[in-house]
Amino acid sequence: MSDAAQPTAAEVRAAAEAVKAALDRHLEAVENRTGEDDPAVHAAFNALAAAAEAYDERLYDRYDEVTPFEIPGVEDSLPPYQGPTEPNALTVLIRRDYAVVEPQRLLAQAQRVADLDRGEEDEGADAVAMVGASTHAALGVLFGEFEPDEIASRHAEFGLEEGDSTLWVAAADELPEPGEWLSTPFDQAEPGRVICRFDVSAVFDEDDFQDTPGLAPRRDSA
Repeated sequence: MSDAAQPTAAEVRAAAEAVKAALDRHLEAVENRTGEDDPAVHAAFNALAAAAEAYDERLYDRYDEVTPFEIPGVEDSLPPYQGPTEPNALTVLIRRDYAVVEPQRLLAQAQRVADLDRGEEDEGADAVAMVGASTHAALGVLFGEFEPDEIASRHAEFGLEEGDSTLWVAAADELPEPGEWLSTPFDQAEPGRVICRFDVSAVFDEDDFQDTPGLAPRRDSA
């Protein structure tokens, strides 16, 4: 690694402080847990694992040293499967994070879509004003026009940079009634009902997943 790409000593120190803070939050979550599968404990565990991994990477990049910590895989952070053996329905939950790294590219792409939707007869000042300089409006236009999978495959075209992503497949007792969960779509996520999950993150060592790059270990029901 070139010197220009190395983290600074201050960045390594900041990563170490982040580990200390994550340790405190994890201990607090454990001390106040409400049961064996307390989601707060699992969240604190994952945050601690991510902080430790980041510190280990920066320590190695800066000083060519490593820690004695071994970060468990994603499958180890999930609680035991508690759903039905033969699910009658399933829920698929997807999260994808993006950073807006090129706002002008994002605005230009959104404006192009807006202009096409409004038609040639509406070209002019009114069409320009539809997106203008609003990143909020531009994101609404793009995500309203394109499917999430297409945005994921073309994110660079839209001035976005990929962050972590995950897909959970969870068992359900029955298919909810139409519109039943629309007001709170993610409140029903239960880690104990996850049949399998797939994660993409820079925190994973590529050498661990040479056969399936970017794919985290699969967790199957017992």
